[in-house]
Amino acid sequence: MTPNPGTFGPMTRRSLILTGAAGLVSGLSVPARAAGVAPTPSMRGGANNYRPGAPIVARIGNGGFLMSGTVRRAGDGAPLEGVRIQIWAHTTEGHERDPQSHGATLTDADGVFRMDMPQIVPAFGQPHGHLAYDSGDFETVFLRPVMRSARETSLSADFVLQPA
Repeated sequence: MTPNPGTFGPMTRRSLILTGAAGLVSGLSVPARAAGVAPTPSMRGGANNYRPGAPIVARIGNGGFLMSGTVRRAGDGAPLEGVRIQIWAHTTEGHERDPQSHGATLTDADGVFRMDMPQIVPAFGQPHGHLAYDSGDFETVFLRPVMRSARETSLSADFVLQPA
């Protein structure tokens, strides 16, 4: 007997086994996918010239260079809103150790952050920025992304944070 569309036919041993196996497979695949977003490790040199508690600012200096990125939670990859990211760099307006070269910003509802800052210039032979998450709800992460060229006018760095 063929069942009508949308109804189930008689349950046989084979259909019972296949249905149970399908349920197990689908139940296992979702957590495996969610657990696949690994936390971002801190980068060597990322904490150089770090200043705890840099103020949240609308921009650093006169701007002209865009530092941006995203912040997500490890495990499920959910975007994190209201996360404080500190940014600093050696720029046309100051060295990375100078207080005026440091600032922080908050992520939006999509976990995105942006900071307008002066043009990054090479320090120690490489144009690079520094970014940090250090607010305590998640493990601290320091990043030091290097630009391909000092002529670039933007740099992006993404964080995946592990709960503390």
